[in-house]
Amino acid sequence: MRVIPVIDIRGAEVVRATRGDRANYRPIVTPLADSADPVALAAAFRRLYPFPDLYIADLDGIERGVPDLATVRHVADAQPGATIWVDNGAASAAAVGRLLAITGTVAVIGSETLRDVGELAAAMLAAPGRIALSLDFTGEGFAGAAELLARPDWWPERIIVMTLAKVGADAGPDLARVAEIKARAGAGRRVFAAGGVRDVADVDALARIGAAGVLVASALHAGKIKAGDLGKIAGL
Repeated sequence: MRVIPVIDIRGAEVVRATRGDRANYRPIVTPLADSADPVALAAAFRRLYPFPDLYIADLDGIERGVPDLATVRHVADAQPGATIWVDNGAASAAAVGRLLAITGTVAVIGSETLRDVGELAAAMLAAPGRIALSLDFTGEGFAGAAELLARPDWWPERIIVMTLAKVGADAGPDLARVAEIKARAGAGRRVFAAGGVRDVADVDALARIGAAGVLVASALHAGKIKAGDLGKIAGL
């Protein structure tokens, strides 16, 4: 079971994500680092535990279509050997290619920004093994093309179930939705949960329904998942 720490960036600063209410995200204050600098926070996460993966949500790219490739590159260069998952709103094979030119990155294509499902297929063909699909859910339901949700045969090997309303909300993960997507994804795909994880008990619950990993931020900042817990979680 993988725990993947998450860094949300806007204007080259780390912000605290809460319930998908992006307009009200503010620079993060955390005991793990003394600044909101993404490079510093990435280093702080890996001092806490040698995470093999980090996740960056580039809000400038997702919201405005202006990806911050420079900050992603700075984080990747400072963490050689780590795999950096990045959702920067890339919605075309060309945009994905620009992101994947940064060594060590995996391109996360979010359903909320994907307008042409054919671009997902093109990206998967051009960069097999370096694409993840985030199935994004809001309080109103699925954020994306209905046909994408209906066709798991179009999905890559890595799937993220992103429940935005639960992000930073200390409300527990969306177990039912993760289980549903896991069942539909089939044995050849790994499903990662995002949103709502409060503590080790939540991670245990996700492991029991077959999740391969979980994206976490708030529980790490709050110390509800500690360094000593992370080695045990890796064995789940």
